[in-house]
Amino acid sequence: MVSKGELLSPPGSIRLFLGNEAIARGALEAGVGFVAGYPGTPSTEIIETLAKIATDLGIHVEWSTNEKVALEAVYGAQLTGVRSMAVMKHVGLNVAADPFMTLSYTGVVGGTVIVTADDPNMWSSQNEQDNRFYGLKSYIPVFEPSDPGEAKELVKVLFDFSEKHEHPVLFRTTTRISHVRGPVKIGDLPQYKVKGFFKKDRPRFAMIPSHAREQRKTLIEKWPSIVSALEGFEPFNRIENPGNKKIIIASGLSYSYTREALESLGLYEKTTLIKISTPFPIPNDMLEPLKDAAEILVVEELEPVVEMQVKSRAYDMGLNAPIKGKSLIPVIGELSLDKVAKAIAEFHGIETLPVNLSGNNPLTKQMELPPRPPTMCPGCPHRGTYYALRKAVNKARVKPVFSGDIGCYSLGVLPPFQEQDTIIEMGGSIGLGNGFAHTFEQQFPIAIIGDSTFFHSGITGLVNAVYNKAPQLIIVLDNRVTGMTGEQPHPGTGLTATYEETTPISIKEIAKGVGLEYVDEFDPFDIDQSFKTIYKAILYVKTNRKPALLVARRACALEIDRRAKRRGINNPLYQVVTDKCTGCGVCYNAFTCPAIMVRDDKKAYIDETLCTGCGVCAEVCPFNAIVKVKEGDPEWYDLWNI
Repeated sequence: MVSKGELLSPPGSIRLFLGNEAIARGALEAGVGFVAGYPGTPSTEIIETLAKIATDLGIHVEWSTNEKVALEAVYGAQLTGVRSMAVMKHVGLNVAADPFMTLSYTGVVGGTVIVTADDPNMWSSQNEQDNRFYGLKSYIPVFEPSDPGEAKELVKVLFDFSEKHEHPVLFRTTTRISHVRGPVKIGDLPQYKVKGFFKKDRPRFAMIPSHAREQRKTLIEKWPSIVSALEGFEPFNRIENPGNKKIIIASGLSYSYTREALESLGLYEKTTLIKISTPFPIPNDMLEPLKDAAEILVVEELEPVVEMQVKSRAYDMGLNAPIKGKSLIPVIGELSLDKVAKAIAEFHGIETLPVNLSGNNPLTKQMELPPRPPTMCPGCPHRGTYYALRKAVNKARVKPVFSGDIGCYSLGVLPPFQEQDTIIEMGGSIGLGNGFAHTFEQQFPIAIIGDSTFFHSGITGLVNAVYNKAPQLIIVLDNRVTGMTGEQPHPGTGLTATYEETTPISIKEIAKGVGLEYVDEFDPFDIDQSFKTIYKAILYVKTNRKPALLVARRACALEIDRRAKRRGINNPLYQVVTDKCTGCGVCYNAFTCPAIMVRDDKKAYIDETLCTGCGVCAEVCPFNAIVKVKEGDPEWYDLWNI
């Protein structure tokens, strides 16, 4: 990631930033004073970048417990006149939808930008939703950039736009924009307003029904002025090569693919290209060229948000030119240069594509990487939990149904563990377990959730389980960080987003505080203790028909490895005694640590470069064939107990 020095480069210089880093820099240049969000790929680096510099600039940057809380905090901050930004991935906006839908009714005081990072192709998400639709149903304008440089400039402009119109804006980025690098021109940093005063106005800000009805009228009356304000929104919206009969409208990142494809096909000068950074609402002036069009193509990623508006507007204008979009552009997955070029070629009646645009480029094919099955990291504590859990349910003779959740531990859905039967959304494991608990006749519900996810939205499900007497076993996998998105702190770590010390919140004490009678803890590196603890809890739930909660507490191996390397601390090393190894396969088939390899004779061996020294493999080996061959530094053992 970008360093603090690069982030504070002198005005006028050009730097190569990730899209997310560019968004962060744009917010800084706009004078943002308050930023809140929840980690989620592909949005995480925005707040990580801002957190590096927050203390130096005196602005507030936080990881909130979830996206709804983040947007509520931003809502409050902007009411004092402080420019504010909420950051989340696309599914996070579902969590924040409640305050989001009301924000357009009340409007804003300080400039307010809500970042939604969509994830076409679901690289790290449970669904592929297009959050531009949120703009349509909320009367909140949506903006999207075509590259990192434009992302920085657009965010900067949007704070002014939001403040001028006293209206929130939705800034939609996608995985490729967020995680690609591009040149960014550094601008000036302003003085930051971080404190303000809330001027009370109950009819505007207190949304009881009578007030909300009036604010709804105000919103509808205000909307045409926002649409009009987007006319002449240059250079983010522009018309290239006007006067051609074939017109392509491209939104956001799709513009970059479209421009490159047209130039490669030699069709750029023969096509009127309408670049859109305002997918909702589309300003009227951008559609004027359609009056003379013979044929129109709309290029956009995922849903036909722009296409639907263009067709509706074309109908109102009495136009007869055919409008194509999702008939040529896929509605599933990410767009690519090849996909866009194919659609444009068909649009222009070209039958044969150049090799470099056909998807059959031999140079590209040679660079394809072999598939790598996803697996938990060497030393991951979740592996020990899953191994012990399987043993415990077998001994207890229950028929488990594992309601899973979002996190690294989602990999438990795969062989050999297969201990995630359902995964729907953050915090859903306990919620589904509540339903299972009251409807299962012979099966046994086990909810598995991570520590950060528990704080995000698992607590309410736990309260419901206690209140409604839902007999289920809840296991919280506490690896001391938000592991899947890059080791961010959360309320249980005792650290803020800027790594200042704060009060660590105990999962065990929360469980006890809401009235749960059975709460216990185990160390996943101690397989025998883990097995006994889980087995005992299963029997409690079966016998008493009440919920129980266990905390599997052991730090994330990646976090420990980073800390150890920074401090020059050496870990222990384990090896296989070949003469004792029978080739039974327990360590590499049932336990599946990536550091354990299999020889041609089926005997195991350990790759020193991957071994983290956790020693759990020595516990699971039934023949004591895995032994410690090198002791770790004393400080190494302390690291695991963070």
